[in-house]
Amino acid sequence: MNPSLPIETGDVLLIDDDISLCRMLEGYLSRHGWKVRVAHRAGAGLAAALEMRSGLIILDVMLPEFDGFELLRRLRKEADVYVLLLTARGEEIDRIIGLELGADDYLAKPFNPRELLARMRAIVRRGPRRLAQGREQPFSVAEFTVDPGARSITFQGRPLDLTDLEFELLRLFLARPTEVLGRAELVESAFDRRFHPADRSLDMHVLRLRRKLEKLEDFHGEIRTVRSNGYMFLLEA
Repeated sequence: MNPSLPIETGDVLLIDDDISLCRMLEGYLSRHGWKVRVAHRAGAGLAAALEMRSGLIILDVMLPEFDGFELLRRLRKEADVYVLLLTARGEEIDRIIGLELGADDYLAKPFNPRELLARMRAIVRRGPRRLAQGREQPFSVAEFTVDPGARSITFQGRPLDLTDLEFELLRLFLARPTEVLGRAELVESAFDRRFHPADRSLDMHVLRLRRKLEKLEDFHGEIRTVRSNGYMFLLEA
């Protein structure tokens, strides 16, 4: 396989207690080249997820035994696979909690299977992009140091606890401080998918990143919202 080509299929674990939905998605995704596993209960889903060395998990919030948030919390302690969260009715609080726990993306029920497939492809394409970024040289801005190869960012020498998307966003902000970065550019660069005005996932990830930066005792900057445009990263607010 040519490593420069985008990877748009792979292993996927579907954790959802809606048996009819799982059957439909299993057939649909299989026809598009995905190797699908299914679990209908939280315990079985967590066990299957922990067996995965790589791949993607589609995780419903509402599950028997314990909910998807608790499953994601336990999973993130031991594994670093991609997770796409399914939220009922697109509740904002569900999206915020999911992203705070480390979900890579979310999709509200009911959804179009084509949109799910597009989001899945965008998530797995981040793998080859990480390899390409590994050749970039580390750089420092103020008291931040970005190491693209190690995919780490430190502040005053202390590593920041960032998800994959938070790393991408902060790397972009630090590379171009005080410059307005448009929403479309941020989504296409960090999420590796086309921007849709109705998609609020960028705002959720920026909100979570803001909260983490606010906890840095000696950081006095901010991620400022530029209305009708995007965001600007300021080292001194």
